[in-house]
Amino acid sequence: MGIPIRINEDIYNDAKKVSESEFRSIPGQIEFWASIGKCALDNPDLPIEFIKELLSSKNQDRSLAEPFEIMEDDS
Repeated sequence: MGIPIRINEDIYNDAKKVSESEFRSIPGQIEFWASIGKCALDNPDLPIEFIKELLSSKNQDRSLAEPFEIMEDDS
């Protein structure tokens, strides 16, 4: 359930543009940006790009993932 809020029109328009290419709704894009900002403030030593990729990967379909296996060296 969402709660209506007022937001700057420029931020809304930016979210509208980006949400289409990122396959998110406009509110979903704004929530994603807010999550990145919160994580960045909570973890100032982490690069923003790392935080972005980490949060994006949490929403990916895990059914297509292959388990990681360590190959033994036979020599």
